[in-house]
Amino acid sequence: MADFVGRQRELELLSLELGRVASGIGAERPGRCLLLRGRRRVGKSRLVETFVERSGAPFLFFAATGASMAADLRRLAQDARSSTLPAGNLLSAARPESWDAAFEVLAAALPDDRPSVVVLDEAPYLMDPEQAFEGMLQRAWDRELEKKPVLLVLIGSDLSMMEALNDYERPFHQRGREMVVGPLSPAEVSEMLDLDAAQAIDAALVTGGLPLICADWAPGAGLWDFLSASLSNPVSALLVSAERSLAAEFPQHVQARAVLSAIGSGERTFSNIARAAGGLAATPLQRSLEVLGDKRVVAGELPISTNPSKDRRYRVMDPYLRFWLRFLQPYMNEIERGRSDLTLDRIREGWTSWRGRAVEPLVREALARLLPDDQLPGARAVGGYWTRTNDVEIDIVGADRAPVAKELLFVGSIKWLERDPFDRHDLAALHRQRTALTAEPVPLVAVSRSGVSCDGLDAVYDPDDLLQAWHR
Repeated sequence: MADFVGRQRELELLSLELGRVASGIGAERPGRCLLLRGRRRVGKSRLVETFVERSGAPFLFFAATGASMAADLRRLAQDARSSTLPAGNLLSAARPESWDAAFEVLAAALPDDRPSVVVLDEAPYLMDPEQAFEGMLQRAWDRELEKKPVLLVLIGSDLSMMEALNDYERPFHQRGREMVVGPLSPAEVSEMLDLDAAQAIDAALVTGGLPLICADWAPGAGLWDFLSASLSNPVSALLVSAERSLAAEFPQHVQARAVLSAIGSGERTFSNIARAAGGLAATPLQRSLEVLGDKRVVAGELPISTNPSKDRRYRVMDPYLRFWLRFLQPYMNEIERGRSDLTLDRIREGWTSWRGRAVEPLVREALARLLPDDQLPGARAVGGYWTRTNDVEIDIVGADRAPVAKELLFVGSIKWLERDPFDRHDLAALHRQRTALTAEPVPLVAVSRSGVSCDGLDAVYDPDDLLQAWHR
């Protein structure tokens, strides 16, 4: 795999937590717990492994399998034997038969005179409906583990379950501090793959910033070279990562998978999604959308304006999954029989249109990170605006709040083409759209991949400007 790139903020936060443990040595309760969550394949485990190796602190790294409690406890004993904890052999010798016993021995194995780290990866596999594991962890933490200078890190990919771990009335409530690990930012993708800003944004849309997929991208290579190489390899990370993640997150939700495929194919409204998913009735469709929302896979968004709207639109949140659902999932048989050339041609044909819409959430996030600057004021909400009939559709709306704003701060248009700059025709269209939304002369913004060829705009951003949002 490529050298570890980026994640400086996350590494600093982990180091800060370990530093607080070290400064608490001699206190009554120096231990600290971190609940670290993020979507599958964003590199959570690699991040923590890199941190503990660089920290120099003795550590135990355990990854649950979910097979059975007995199997996980045997694995814990094996991992303890190969850990750098000075007394890690205590766990392997004890062969605990319950988590209560395992935590008791673990506490005895932790040093008292220096900080250590214990990592429980895939923590949701250990959680059960009766909350028995959480109860045992809570007792062990309160009675023994928190009294040790230890940083306990619980890692999980099931976002809703990891959030529930810290919920009110759950046994482990308020014992851990939460940390979210996202994909590599476009700036980190640019650094890792040696790409300019525009190319890095394209790469972020295809890979989703997932380190495992980015590792297959040769530094400096173009998009089409990467796609050609990945599509010709049936086991490439680009092809298999999405299916593996979905199989793990939705093993029993066949209906939710159908709804996800409908959204991934380009459907955005409730009625169109129902039709594309096989004619689902409203209640089961709503239930599936709730499942997808809880898993942070799909977002349902409302237009930002000063008037309330019910015209909710849905999108796949992960750019890589959005790309995979649109261009790869429907044609896996074609790829497996050696005709990836057909798939690549299809991507070329639909790329410009797909990218133009796929880049919108990334642009909005970049502006939300950048502002305020010397062109525009800060905005608490950056989204879009549309009507039910799509006769008015505005790419960028900045406001004091969302979805029903008290004050609109700016409106803008995104033009993401290789050779066509934002011109006077685009500006005239933006004027008409602003008039349809508000009578106020709010600032006009253009975000363009190829620059601007007209006057009359209040703010202009290009790919280099957007990338600065993640360099800050």
